[in-house]
Amino acid sequence: MEKILKVKHVNDYARYIGAPVLHPLVSVIHYDELEHCRHSLNNYDVYAMFIGDETLEQLTYGLTTYDLHRHALMCVAPGQIGGKADTGQEIHTKGWALLFDPELLHGTDVERRLPSYTYFTYNTSEALLMSDPQRQTIVNLLEHIRQEATTADDAHSRPILVHLIGLVLEHVARFYALQLSAPSSEKDDLLLRFESLLANYYRDGLQQKLGLPTVRYCAQELFLSPNYFGDLIRQLTGDTASNIIRRFVMQRAKELLAGSTPIGQVAEQLGFDYPQHFTRQFKSHFGITPTQFVKGRK
Repeated sequence: MEKILKVKHVNDYARYIGAPVLHPLVSVIHYDELEHCRHSLNNYDVYAMFIGDETLEQLTYGLTTYDLHRHALMCVAPGQIGGKADTGQEIHTKGWALLFDPELLHGTDVERRLPSYTYFTYNTSEALLMSDPQRQTIVNLLEHIRQEATTADDAHSRPILVHLIGLVLEHVARFYALQLSAPSSEKDDLLLRFESLLANYYRDGLQQKLGLPTVRYCAQELFLSPNYFGDLIRQLTGDTASNIIRRFVMQRAKELLAGSTPIGQVAEQLGFDYPQHFTRQFKSHFGITPTQFVKGRK
């Protein structure tokens, strides 16, 4: 069984790899400066961001393995497991790491914005692939954080650290938005595969077992994390994945009703648990009830 390092505090990881301990709630690590380092498979109770300045192979995230390419930035949140099992050998790697304790952000605007940084729940295969200027922007902030973390702890220290971490998070959000919106044939193909997936969902009768199609199901079938899939669809279409699913289902409902299928059967065939639920969603979407729609066609 692989040994897992429990990172309850930011310096649990720093001490493990021989990095300097700078602050009780913040750790900035420059791997290039370490004389002795080794791999570790970590279970995090803190937030962490890693920049790889070389290709790292066969890393673990949850139950999957992946390769981290040069200048890729990977994010993890409390409760996640990531890294690579320790082989007992010292390694020499390049890059940076930022770890910060949720306690540092408690009661701040940065804490309130954390749920909007959905990239903390992306799969690591969906890492941010940074350009050289983007990387340098983040590294400059990490160097500033490291400098602040080693100064005297005064009344200004915590607000400054929180502000700097907030800047890192905002820049990563900006760079991810650029990455998600960049044109590519793979992204264009995603919309076609999404539409085909919904059609096949009903063709195969999956709604009878699973109910209405969900964003999580679609993301899983398209080999993406739910948040990355949702953010990518929003960037490509300007709309949410859940709204696209809802429109697909409602259009299918209109076709069934137009074909004289009874309302109760339509609700069942679409995967609704109760006809009342179907009626509410239909009215919310079209502004009229299914009964009114049927009567209007007569």
